[in-house]
Amino acid sequence: MKTCLIISGGDYSPLPDNIKFDYSIACDHGYDHARRLKIKPDLIVGDFDSCATDASEYEDIPVKTFPPQKDDSDTMLAIRYALSAGYRHIIICCALGGRLDHTLANIQSMAFVAQHGGDCELVSTSEYLRTFTGGVLNLPRKDGYSLSVYALSNNCSHVSISGSAYDCEDITITNYFPLGLSNYWKSDNVTVKMSDGILLIVESLCI
Repeated sequence: MKTCLIISGGDYSPLPDNIKFDYSIACDHGYDHARRLKIKPDLIVGDFDSCATDASEYEDIPVKTFPPQKDDSDTMLAIRYALSAGYRHIIICCALGGRLDHTLANIQSMAFVAQHGGDCELVSTSEYLRTFTGGVLNLPRKDGYSLSVYALSNNCSHVSISGSAYDCEDITITNYFPLGLSNYWKSDNVTVKMSDGILLIVESLCI
């Protein structure tokens, strides 16, 4: 599965060492982060209302410019491009912190990827988010991290969690009650099963 890295414009965060990708897109201020990450993106997109780098420093990188009056966030523009180019594994970085409205938009954008047949991860130094659309998922133990699950779709049906402090069997998780908040590992692996829905899985460093 081809992987696209999208560098968003939230708070800067170094990439985890294990991140591999085939293509990268910087979103507006995300290009400033890309330079700091020492990544030369394959594409830059955005309305350029926040990028601090002068356009003359974009080198030979293709740029897609959009007007500020638009329905899509800059990150969503990058997601649409990645999906249209055939990338079905999308990793988003530098997408948390800063403005809460943008953080929420970036998390909702993960649901858009899942709805269009892709897998999405959002990474930072202290948070790891991923979408899950059904089947069986094994999560290796992460000491010092909490494990939470949330419904990004209206309902996530027949959810079962085993190997955790708070196991459950065949429950429904909705997007209007945070039932899955702040679990943690009790064994080497936590297993999540689900039949239908878009589940957001969040691993958070406990400080």
